[in-house]
Amino acid sequence: MVDDAVQRRLAAVWAGDIAGYSRLMGIDEEGTLRQLKAHRKELVDPKITEHRGRIVKTSGDGMLVEFSSVVDAVRCAVDIQRAMIGRNAEVPPERRIEFRIGINVGDIISDANDIYGDGVNVAARLEALATPGGILVSRNVYEQVRDKLSFSFEDLGEQTVKNIARPIGIHRVELDNPQEAIHVPQSVHASAERPAIAVLPFANISGDAEQEYFADGISEDIITGLSKLHWLFVIARNSSFIYKGKPIDVKRIARDLNVRYVLEGSVRKGGNRVRITAQLIDALTENHLWADRYDGDLTDVFELQDQITRKVVGAIEPRLLEAEGTRALRRAAGDLDAWEMVARASTIFWRMTPADTEAAIALLREAVGQHKDYAPAHSMLAVALLISGFIGWSAFSAVADEAAVAATRAAALDDGDPRAHLALGQLATTRRQSGTAVREFQRALELNPNFAAAQGFLGYALALDGQCDRAIEHFTEALSRSPNDPQNILFMTGLGHAHYQAGRFGEAIRHTQDVLHQRPEYIGAHRQLCASMAQAGRMEEARASLARLKEVQPNVSLAWIEGNLPLTSEAMKRYLDGFIKAGLE
Repeated sequence: MVDDAVQRRLAAVWAGDIAGYSRLMGIDEEGTLRQLKAHRKELVDPKITEHRGRIVKTSGDGMLVEFSSVVDAVRCAVDIQRAMIGRNAEVPPERRIEFRIGINVGDIISDANDIYGDGVNVAARLEALATPGGILVSRNVYEQVRDKLSFSFEDLGEQTVKNIARPIGIHRVELDNPQEAIHVPQSVHASAERPAIAVLPFANISGDAEQEYFADGISEDIITGLSKLHWLFVIARNSSFIYKGKPIDVKRIARDLNVRYVLEGSVRKGGNRVRITAQLIDALTENHLWADRYDGDLTDVFELQDQITRKVVGAIEPRLLEAEGTRALRRAAGDLDAWEMVARASTIFWRMTPADTEAAIALLREAVGQHKDYAPAHSMLAVALLISGFIGWSAFSAVADEAAVAATRAAALDDGDPRAHLALGQLATTRRQSGTAVREFQRALELNPNFAAAQGFLGYALALDGQCDRAIEHFTEALSRSPNDPQNILFMTGLGHAHYQAGRFGEAIRHTQDVLHQRPEYIGAHRQLCASMAQAGRMEEARASLARLKEVQPNVSLAWIEGNLPLTSEAMKRYLDGFIKAGLE
């Protein structure tokens, strides 16, 4: 006989939690709790009451809510998630509280102050699969609300989930439905233009079940690292990890998750050594864009995970940018969206010729004209203008004001974008404000610790200020983190300049010659080689270098160097001394 206290009924149930709650608490426990309490008091609880819901229980970051109406349940979830977009607009991405919500309708058992049953279990499984800020509903919910609400739903097919005997039909609520228009900050709209990537759970092929945590940890850390690239949309762990242990069909996964790129890998353990392999795939063509392997010692597991994450993220960022730029080059200029214009311009710019630089800057000017509130276009324009001036393809006096406006605008639009702070740092470098430059580059690295370009330009700011050993550390780190980046010719030249400022002229020559083997026409390397040869006492080679320098930069002179290269006072004296010895006037 059933206990009188136990009751069954049909109800709509939604389960919610906070994505990455443990990580948020680890970063700032008190601040996270304050945020959560404010969201509960000002938004979540009032919305639940408004839509006639009942909070059954809360536990840490989790919440279980019962509604008598499935329509009310969905409306409530949508209201909350949409409101959270605005509430998070000014919060740095790594500190945002983002809810995941799963909604089901079914038979539940009510016992005292709790509810149980498949109706609850399915809602909990849906919540675990939802992306941060997202809502997943069961097919039962979709069938009941499809003609009653104007929201759009995406059919994600059936999924097999833990402790549920039958596959669940899943639909995703599309929160950006134009029929239910709301104000969303520009940075959110821009995400629709970004390329998307899914990082699949790395396969444990060592036969050691205890290595599952290590393989999963590698995947999760890479997801976190890639998420700091503002131009890239990264599918959340809970969505990509549903493919764990299943056969890999890249095209199907890309279609299911609506991504362009897929990163997969494996972990193999032998004794106390481990080998990690990874490969980046263009899901549309199934071409492998990049692949590598890493070996390490399991003595310090967390340090090894950090090293692998840094190397993988640093290696694939330039590959993704190159792939996006190549894809944009194949399309008609009039068909490009904001991101594609930036990607196309970036690819053209890093060919590092005067004509390509001019074409890239023209495209970026067009991008900021068409998309005035798109921060990456402004930051890339500032970077391109400043580097063009530094190399000698443009006069600083002609580009400085425009670059300053673009860099400042980028930071105003999205202060959490590390590339905006990279632009501000370069601007400060050109103004010989080395302290400000260092702070801006360090801020970029706080926002994205894997940002190799920020390491490299931080090295330049220090080298131009004569802080040689610190500069070399950052140049070396940049080259190590992103060994295939086209920007590296700048950082290799900078490494040579740091050795020059330290009086190690042989090392300066070696690094600069390495650059010229790769880019024989690179003006900055010719200047560096000329001064270094003279300081090393290799006068015949110095004079030959000077003649070649005048060929690639006819306007070069002592006055041009002093007026256009942003070295601080003492560093400038040491640099000019080399050119004077070489015979430059």
